[in-house]
Amino acid sequence: MDVPLWLALVVVAYLGIRLARPPIWLVAALLLAGYLSANTFIGTAISLVLD
Repeated sequence: MDVPLWLALVVVAYLGIRLARPPIWLVAALLLAGYLSANTFIGTAISLVLD
């Protein structure tokens, strides 16, 4: 069964928010930090470590 990556991420994010109930500002801060670090040295280093 092939599941698109975006669908898997949406399901994991939904379940994480429903079950862990983090504050909305924390979710927004993590999303913003991930978006801003994607094209920096940190994003490249994380990509190399995870590969």
